[in-house]
Amino acid sequence: MIPGADPFETLPPAWRETAATGLAAAGLAPTEPLSPIKGGVSGALICRVDTREGRFLLRLEPGRIALEHRERNAACMRAAADAGVAPQVLHSDPAGGVTVMDFIAARPLAEHPGGRAAVVEGLGGLIARIQACPPFPTLGDGRDTLQLLLAGLAGSGLFAPGLLDPHAEALARVRAVRPWDAAALASSHNDPNPRNLISDGRRLWLVDWELACQNDPLFDAAIVTLELADTPTLQAALLASARGDAPDDAQLAELGVVRLLARLFYGCIALEAFAHKPRAALQTSLAALTPAEFAAAVAAGRLGADHPEETAFAFGLMSLRAFLDGVAAPSFGPMAALAAQRR
Repeated sequence: MIPGADPFETLPPAWRETAATGLAAAGLAPTEPLSPIKGGVSGALICRVDTREGRFLLRLEPGRIALEHRERNAACMRAAADAGVAPQVLHSDPAGGVTVMDFIAARPLAEHPGGRAAVVEGLGGLIARIQACPPFPTLGDGRDTLQLLLAGLAGSGLFAPGLLDPHAEALARVRAVRPWDAAALASSHNDPNPRNLISDGRRLWLVDWELACQNDPLFDAAIVTLELADTPTLQAALLASARGDAPDDAQLAELGVVRLLARLFYGCIALEAFAHKPRAALQTSLAALTPAEFAAAVAAGRLGADHPEETAFAFGLMSLRAFLDGVAAPSFGPMAALAAQRR
């Protein structure tokens, strides 16, 4: 670094003091200007930090995230790091919204040894480690998280009155098969999608713990089926890795039911971010892309990182549609009946 240069000059001015304070608390001093890294949709500022001790990651949370959620995030991330699931945490200050952790040099998931099957099995192993952690905090007061999220979205002023009533009715159908059981919840990441998964060329790590809390024990596995474990063979391998033995047909049916709940969860979370943003009119239509159409639009560049808000809104609507379509499908009844055998 050029003598006298400010290593924090690459950051927006409002973040510089917090970054400097956090790194000092971790006992680190940058030897090069901080390198911002593109993050997800949370709004956090993520930077690579080069020091004499090595490379580390600095994460700065936006002020709009409530302290209780920062504290939950920090507690879950520390527990996951202690379990070898997340990178090691050197310093965490939820009140200041700053975390310093080990930097993992990421390699493309497509190059992970053993290919997709090994990724899926590795993720199953991480899910098992997460569930072996001391219980994560609950989200809210322990009531059905999805009912609360859906009710909040319906009353947010984003949608025309009654537009989400079919989703509430469909959720009731699913809950008849897979009831919310506060006594049976498990520690969960709640967002183990490929963008939150890092391969270092040898093993896998999970990052971004903003949504972590206690949830349905199959929830993390169900999310993995949305993109990575997208065949029956991979789903069976995922459950075997996560639970320690080969699943039977009823367990696979349970996973299919929870997969629908994961769709609804993502729809609520993605659209909740738009609830308080100015809009010309209420949303009166739930017309949306299918998951395949959404993936094609991202692959073609019509959606993606260059269109973050449009992509997030389209993803939310797609997820709500996929939930309704799944419950309305002829296959839901037989799947639900098979899953009910596990109750």
